Amino acid sequence: MDDRILLQAEDLVKVYGDRRAVDGLNLEVHAGEIIGLVGPDGAGKTSTIRMLCGALSPTSGRIQVAGFEVPRQVELARERTGYLAQNFSLYGDLTVSENLRFFGSVFDLSDEEIARREKELIDFAGLSAFSNNPARTLSGGMQKKLGLAAALIHRPEVLLLDEPTGGVDPVARQEFWQLLIGLLRGGSAVLVSTPYMDEAMRFNRVVFMNRGRALLEGPPHDLTKRLSGRVLELVARPQAIARTAAMADEDVEDAQSFGERLHLRVRESAGPMERLPAALQAAGATFSYIKPVEPTLEDVFIHLLETADNGHGRPESD
Repeated sequence: MDDRILLQAEDLVKVYGDRRAVDGLNLEVHAGEIIGLVGPDGAGKTSTIRMLCGALSPTSGRIQVAGFEVPRQVELARERTGYLAQNFSLYGDLTVSENLRFFGSVFDLSDEEIARREKELIDFAGLSAFSNNPARTLSGGMQKKLGLAAALIHRPEVLLLDEPTGGVDPVARQEFWQLLIGLLRGGSAVLVSTPYMDEAMRFNRVVFMNRGRALLEGPPHDLTKRLSGRVLELVARPQAIARTAAMADEDVEDAQSFGERLHLRVRESAGPMERLPAALQAAGATFSYIKPVEPTLEDVFIHLLETADNGHGRPESD
């Protein structure tokens, strides 16, 4: 990563009627850096990315992409931006190769450059065996890879990806992320929106969003340290009874289900670890174990949402 700021937003606001979809967002992405906008549906992630790529006009605020003001210099910014929409937006009746050639022509690449980039990107995306297949016949994961290849056809400095792995299987998600990581070596600035907390650990920095506002920003490992020593993993059945018994403990602040496990956020760990086995047995639950675990980003985000709801919605800073 170098010091060049290729993507910047200051006090960004988008209002729909009486609803603020984006509410005073500040953001910087450097060359060679991948930043994640993480949050639930309705958090403002898609509106943010659509404003940054010039598809949506901001209500107020300032946007700069690769040194150009958006929307005032949006055409110049688009020449340096690659955008992958949330839903498949290529031409289904065109083949993989035809889609890439079409988008190359949109960016006024020469025939020679289009041919060179077409081969490079088909190899890069692992689509060589499908180059003559209509795009609509590809699997969801392959369509995402083709969308990424099309977004890269003109060698953009800035890449904007709106929930790029939504609706694809876990293997395809892993393959897509391997492609993305390779791009950073070339100095691209990448902004990704995702609802998946497990993906967020791959980012250089995470911006937690909710109701249009940034709640917290920082490197993933720094964010999880905020709850270090305050998360216990509990396995007991039935889980509903176990959760009720755990929440009755004076030092348990919250209990969230992670499959067959419960993550307990506690004020301190010693008391609950000592008291809960007997409390669970008395409540009629079958106790398996309780132990301290490293917090996840999901633990942190849930804590942030509760803090925001109980603290007048004020975002935190790191």
